[in-house]
Amino acid sequence: MIKPLHTFNDNRGFHIAFCSGAVLFFAIFFSSCKTSQSTSYYFKTVQRDTVIGSISGKAEDLKIKKNDLLSINFSSLNRDEDNIYNAPAIALSSITGNGAYNSGYLVDANGNVQLHRLGMVYVEGMTRAELKNKLQKDIGPYLKDPVITVRYLNHKITVLGEVIKPQVISMPEEQLSILEVLGTSGDVSLNARRDNILVIRETETGKEFRRFNLENHSVFSSDWYWLRPGDVVYVEPNDKKITEENRNRRQQTLAIALSALSVVMIILNRVIK
Repeated sequence: MIKPLHTFNDNRGFHIAFCSGAVLFFAIFFSSCKTSQSTSYYFKTVQRDTVIGSISGKAEDLKIKKNDLLSINFSSLNRDEDNIYNAPAIALSSITGNGAYNSGYLVDANGNVQLHRLGMVYVEGMTRAELKNKLQKDIGPYLKDPVITVRYLNHKITVLGEVIKPQVISMPEEQLSILEVLGTSGDVSLNARRDNILVIRETETGKEFRRFNLENHSVFSSDWYWLRPGDVVYVEPNDKKITEENRNRRQQTLAIALSALSVVMIILNRVIK
């Protein structure tokens, strides 16, 4: 026996409404799932009015290497002469942390830089302080009361992940701590894990990995507290951020499913008519 047409249409409308409502219910259910998160902040283990003995000490003095790009600045009582010495023999561009372009002296394959009047100067293996003292002595006959400053232009640290400003930070001197790097990057975001900061370092034997728990004061005694040129600092997302991303993916999937269901219902409605 054939059912009346209006009854069939009523059932079809009921099924469409039911399916749409079910999809909408699951979308709301999954989007409302949240994970409770414990409070996270720096140095939880530090007691009030406490002195922490640090064994990290001072950052080691780096040795100048081939292909380093150096900023060597001459200052004396004769500004015209200074301008001559401050024009590098080999001018290259290096982007510093503030976006400015500076020229520098490139350490060649033989470990030398070429300076006005001094000619080829062997610098490989020296520290910045050693090179500064040597140049101040060697340039003495040509400049009156010279003052020399030496900085690195190619030393950088990369900061990635859950920080306010992921970036590449210029490292003109030896000392740059992990806390300074995070501070320069605007601090970690609200979605960051402070207890699992990853530092990746390139060494002669390969890549080394070290994790920091910034909720614990042990960071101050770590031998990696002072970062090195080329280090990569990665800040991981916390469980709340991961849960949120998973929820967003589920919502997108359900939205697509709901749209597809609507299209199917429209097609069925037209076919049946």
